[in-house]
Amino acid sequence: MWTKIRPYVGFCALALLVGGLSSVITQGEMEAFFALRQPPLSPPGWVFPVAWTILYLLMGVGMALVWRKSDGERRRRAVTIWGVQLAANFLWPMLFFLWQLRLLSLVWLVVLLILVAKMTSEFEKTSVPAARMQIPYLLWLLFAAYLNLGVWILNR
Repeated sequence: MWTKIRPYVGFCALALLVGGLSSVITQGEMEAFFALRQPPLSPPGWVFPVAWTILYLLMGVGMALVWRKSDGERRRRAVTIWGVQLAANFLWPMLFFLWQLRLLSLVWLVVLLILVAKMTSEFEKTSVPAARMQIPYLLWLLFAAYLNLGVWILNR
């Protein structure tokens, strides 16, 4: 039984660890962020950790589904793009919150969107449910890009 659930535990834990680490690193910048002018539709602060926790779990479960249903080159490609997008995801809060590079972080979000779209496409080759689990992530990244753009424009 452990061999069946191990990929789910492992990939979810890794995704949550990466997200948690980026949150810890940027936590001291959140007060300054909320002092900035925010675009319309900006959610309250508590929404972000809830949304990201769900998204990291969906990333992990999706990767685990693909891991269990694939092997060889297909598995390697899926794990690679999953890892690359997770690394890109980790860097975005540093750009936006820590270093306050708002325009560069917007460009980085576009790159992240492309990576997640590629990951979703890769997942679909093995598991349609795994690919569909990434749709909320893609939508959240689009919303994040709107918020990033709004903060950049309103606070130049």
